Amino acid sequence: MRLRALLLVALMAGQAARAAQDPAQAALEAAQMLEQASIALTEAETARDRVRALTETIQAYEAGLAAMRDGLRRAALRESQLTAELNAREREIRQLLGVLQTIETTAPPVLMLHPAGPLGAARTGMMLSEVTPGLNTRAQALARDLDEVQTLRRLQQSAADTLTEGLEGVQNARTKLSEAIADRTDLPRRFIEDPVRTAILISSTETLDGFASGLSEISDGEIITSNADVSQLKGQIPLPTQGVILHRSGETDAAGVTRPGLVLGTRPRALVLSPTAATIRYRGPLLDLGNLVILEPQPGLLFVFSGLQEVYGDPGQVIPEGTPVGLMPGQTPEIGAILSTSGDGTGTDRPETLYIEVRENNSPVDPESWFRTDKDG
Repeated sequence: MRLRALLLVALMAGQAARAAQDPAQAALEAAQMLEQASIALTEAETARDRVRALTETIQAYEAGLAAMRDGLRRAALRESQLTAELNAREREIRQLLGVLQTIETTAPPVLMLHPAGPLGAARTGMMLSEVTPGLNTRAQALARDLDEVQTLRRLQQSAADTLTEGLEGVQNARTKLSEAIADRTDLPRRFIEDPVRTAILISSTETLDGFASGLSEISDGEIITSNADVSQLKGQIPLPTQGVILHRSGETDAAGVTRPGLVLGTRPRALVLSPTAATIRYRGPLLDLGNLVILEPQPGLLFVFSGLQEVYGDPGQVIPEGTPVGLMPGQTPEIGAILSTSGDGTGTDRPETLYIEVRENNSPVDPESWFRTDKDG
């Protein structure tokens, strides 16, 4: 399973590198990625670690759908470009086809006759021998362009079925992932949450600062000491989901609000993962932050991810790196919206926002001091 996920990532990287030169091939490879993701979903049913297997399957689907979207966008643009070029060269193409047809249908003896006699015929033959390769080259280029247009049109006509299957597959995988996480009993725990104490803490605090400082009060009993240490990863920790940075620490958003964390634009229903091994200190709704999860990678360090629609896991659990902790909100776009190129380049494919805040000893710090943000996905 893990090997297949790595192969899919490698395939996506290769597809992206070739997409600018061959959009049809890029879209076809994306379709293969979705097919492999479908196979991975079937195998995940019997995997020993179903959570990890389903997580990798969802990532494969998301990568395939993103690649398909990009490939189809490039295919549509390439088709429009070729069609415009062919329309602009319509007169030239007619003349070229006429010359080629004349040469092809005229008997060789007639071609050899010339009013100026043998010398004129020889000169004409020399001219034809020089012109004909050029005509053939132009004819071959025209044939390639026409064939590419037909290929691109066939590709787009068949894309709807592929996308439908991919969207159904990723939704199915997300449902199975929720079930697998709910059934999981193999994770160690550092504490058991007391719901009453948690409710009291929530009702008595008005800020994230106040809530974070009181996290030790929500346990039913003592919290087991942890010696976890991720300081060697500082500045290199991957973001919890693919996205583009909309606001950095200290920047003011459109509503005039300035926060110490960063805001990441994500696709609807994107999977959010724990970027390191960590303890879940809290998950659920809080203040005006919506659904959030608070992770503790090491004592005194908290990662806060808010803006989630669904949150996974239970407070007190110690989860491995790459464990799903939530899903972003939103609706999966319809097939027509995916195939459309009207919103390309506007960021409309990432309408959801994930807020990321990092706290050291209960004081917010710039998340980019811990997370690697040089590669937006």
